Amino acid sequence: MLEQIEFTTKSIQARTNNFKPEIGIILGTGLGGLAKEINAEFTIPYAEIPNFAQSTVEGHTGTLILGELGGKKVMAMQGRFHFYEGYNMQEITFPVRVMKVMGVKLLCVSNASGGMNPTFEVGEIMIINDHINLFPANPLIGKNNSELGPRFPDMGEAYKKEYVQLARDIAKTNGIKVSEGVYAGLTGPCFETPAEYRYLWRIGADAVGMSTVPEVIVAKHSGMDVFGISIITDLGVEGHTQKVTHEEVQQVANKQEPKLTFIVKELISKVKFN
Repeated sequence: MLEQIEFTTKSIQARTNNFKPEIGIILGTGLGGLAKEINAEFTIPYAEIPNFAQSTVEGHTGTLILGELGGKKVMAMQGRFHFYEGYNMQEITFPVRVMKVMGVKLLCVSNASGGMNPTFEVGEIMIINDHINLFPANPLIGKNNSELGPRFPDMGEAYKKEYVQLARDIAKTNGIKVSEGVYAGLTGPCFETPAEYRYLWRIGADAVGMSTVPEVIVAKHSGMDVFGISIITDLGVEGHTQKVTHEEVQQVANKQEPKLTFIVKELISKVKFN
């Protein structure tokens, strides 16, 4: 895998005058609007990037954007890859490996998710403070390459507390209602049953989605810090589970996306690296 990572990295660098990003961004369903805020210097379709998978889900454009946002050099994925698309964990997280080699120190991930917390409303913005991995596989299973990271990475602070608090402060200062909670990652592509929603709430999850967790695991394995944020696009609250479609998820995400974009952009502008 290391050879593939290096080959892909060199290919991107060759097309971008050795662009060196500090921050990586992964944009989920209906959340691609943040890409419009980036002062793009280079835009590359995934189809033109060696060893990159292809995004097959509506709402995931499938474009890599390199440019400036909030005074920082960023590398943004406008659309991600999912386990339910048939990709393995290494394929899903391959772009995160490339980000690390290119120089990324902080990975910002966003997603649309279902909410189990009874205090949540549709459209709620939830800052992720932890996650529960319920995928049937882990991207680190197999022989470990110490050049990529340790055999047993610590996940005690998967989402950097400093950035969780910074995002809360930004939201409060600007009158944006946000919550904080735990994200559970499942395979999909089915939306959860009422019993599954009850189960997830009982084991400590506030929201559930079909992504994010594998990427965060690899980011932590490689030594990056992580900030995560969700838009609650539907509710699975016990006794009040709603029917949901992918189109409805996109509509809610699109409506709330400007607020999420503002928080992420402000956070990026305030991040300071040692």
